[in-house]
Amino acid sequence: MTTTVKEKNRLMVPPSVQRRAGIKAGDRLEFKVSGGVITILPKLPNADDEYTPEQRRTIDAQLDEAEKGPFHGPFDTAEEMIAHLKTGLKKRAALKRTKRSSR
Repeated sequence: MTTTVKEKNRLMVPPSVQRRAGIKAGDRLEFKVSGGVITILPKLPNADDEYTPEQRRTIDAQLDEAEKGPFHGPFDTAEEMIAHLKTGLKKRAALKRTKRSSR
């Protein structure tokens, strides 16, 4: 069972215990009962609770698009990655030179 702690709650946990546990008004709590022992846990939000279905579709579409790339690698060593980066920098510098000379 999950409930929300209200300002005037019926959960009779001493205020000092609530303070030490960090329980405050508006918190979502999950109650578990096992063998006469009640365990109270914070109910952590999940991504579905934070976004509307339309927002979730937009985010998912953007993540799908991001997965398409551009990707470089995988590289077997750091040296391979550095060489790839230096090649990219050289190409960019060459493009800048051709743009300046064509003016």
